[in-house]
Amino acid sequence: MQNVGIYGGSFDPVHLGHVLVAQAAIEELELERLFFIPAAQSPFKPDHQPAPGDLRLQFLRLALAGMPRCEVDDQEVRRGGISYTVDSLREYAGRFPGAKLFYLIGADNATKLHEWRDPDILAQLAEFVAVPRPGGGPAVFPKPFRGRTLKGFPFGVSSSEIRARLKEDLPVSNLVPAGVAGAIRASGTYRS
Repeated sequence: MQNVGIYGGSFDPVHLGHVLVAQAAIEELELERLFFIPAAQSPFKPDHQPAPGDLRLQFLRLALAGMPRCEVDDQEVRRGGISYTVDSLREYAGRFPGAKLFYLIGADNATKLHEWRDPDILAQLAEFVAVPRPGGGPAVFPKPFRGRTLKGFPFGVSSSEIRARLKEDLPVSNLVPAGVAGAIRASGTYRS
């Protein structure tokens, strides 16, 4: 049975914490492939307008260069509008019949899974894997969700902190993968 990971989020911008999570997930879940799916618009962040999808996709591709098991999937950006995990998981269930699907989420989101669109279908389609936050408590998964928590590499940085640093013209080169900091600066994204 093939193990396939799916890592959804805004990735606005991608940072080293995302890359460390990918490495931990590949190792701990024995993933053959891990797909990063940037959301067009999060249903839980209606007031946050993310950077343009094409730029976030570009930054992700730069961040994942040299990680052969990691791929960028642009389906939610292409679909546009509000991104719902259930739509992407349905697509993956059809694309990888018989595979075991793992969906990575922040540990703080585990208790809220019942609020996501079509939670009963979500629970059937994938096992959810909580990404621990430094200093955070253990993930609690509501029934009927199956879940576990990654052990490795919690990294105390967030995309919102990086956006704030960029807005203040502060360096981010130690917080984002090589090449991403330069691409962000060249694009002028996050300055205003």
